Amino acid sequence: MFLDRVKILVRAGAGGDGAATFRREAHVPRGGPDGGDGGRGGTVHLRVDAGQTTLRDFRYRHHFRATPGGRGAGSRRHGKAGEDLVLDVPPGTAIYDDETGALIADLVATGQQTIVARGGRGGLGNKHFATSTHQAPKHAQKGEPGEERWLRLELRLIADIGLVGLPNAGKSTLLAALTAAHPKIADYPFTTLEPNLGVMDLGADDPRLPTIADVPGLIEGASEGAGLGHAFLRHVERTHVLVHVVDGSGRDPEWDHEVIRTELGAHDPALLNKPILVAFNKLDLPSAAEAWPAFRAARQRDGLPVVGIAAAEGRGIDELRAVLSALLPSAEALTEPPEPAGVVIHRMDGMGDAHSIDRDEDGALRVRGKRIERIAAQTNFEVEESAERFQRDLVRLGIEADLRRAGVASGDIVRFGDVELEWEAEAWALER
Repeated sequence: MFLDRVKILVRAGAGGDGAATFRREAHVPRGGPDGGDGGRGGTVHLRVDAGQTTLRDFRYRHHFRATPGGRGAGSRRHGKAGEDLVLDVPPGTAIYDDETGALIADLVATGQQTIVARGGRGGLGNKHFATSTHQAPKHAQKGEPGEERWLRLELRLIADIGLVGLPNAGKSTLLAALTAAHPKIADYPFTTLEPNLGVMDLGADDPRLPTIADVPGLIEGASEGAGLGHAFLRHVERTHVLVHVVDGSGRDPEWDHEVIRTELGAHDPALLNKPILVAFNKLDLPSAAEAWPAFRAARQRDGLPVVGIAAAEGRGIDELRAVLSALLPSAEALTEPPEPAGVVIHRMDGMGDAHSIDRDEDGALRVRGKRIERIAAQTNFEVEESAERFQRDLVRLGIEADLRRAGVASGDIVRFGDVELEWEAEAWALER
């Protein structure tokens, strides 16, 4: 099965908790805090593996989690960092945030990789919070949660030549004639249900070995979701050359030709700017031989190269190969996929003090803000000193005043990310 589109959930590892411990040794009555820091959580990466051609590894498994960081310990021992998780994908994989639709990365080069979920930072041990006036702090940070997100992976084949046309135009037969590929061939529409790939030999004197993709047949309306082809139109986006295969024995070859050009342009107008070679197929049939002169003249008026072939008999294949050789770029250019490709988008998420307050459907107040949500996640509310520190952060960041202006009352629930607290007149208590 050719799998070219999947949804997966990736979870980075949470950071380990910092330790709140004190040095306890003979003859050291006041050893002071010595809690170590928690380890960093594992990060999730996606990496290109040239040996893969589909997203089949994600067919049955859709949830992936990196390991968390280890807890800190006494004697300033830091927790072990969590192991990163690296998921291999085939060249040509575009990665989208499924919730927003934003492009995260477009991976094409072997070994290229990107971070899709960053591991949480480890919490600081209590040794970091000792001051000249507070020499025995019991406060230590919890580990920061790791990032979690749903991703949509879409594969766009990296082929040099794409074969497009209506169902039963003879694309698979042509692929078999040009390469050593053995696609399923039959005399009925939609024989090809998934893309096939082959490598074409241009001759002993030509070092180029271009790859050819046979895309399932397109029908009118394919760009809008009709038929089988719309799911595969993206596979011709990275090609250097398009070969439009027309069934010369069809009822109206001219209409067939126009339908495919219309669908390509509707999917992406840039496709019509690629070098296009028209292959008029099935010249071994009388109806095709009769229609060939008028079709050839029309393409010449359009300025499109056209070759008459009978793929089943091998007629015209050498001429077709020669024209393709002239249209293809140099061997050096073939090693680089056409634009847009290899784009990795790096977004720096600021950790500013900005925040907002609104109400959830159940009436609870929700405070949104990168910094305060991280502080809440790293606070151990079961330790009084940590809870008091969180209250001071609310005052320092101006959130307490904003909550009062928003009408918070004693007994109201206030949420900070995944943390849920109950507002009291003078203090906060964890809502269990």
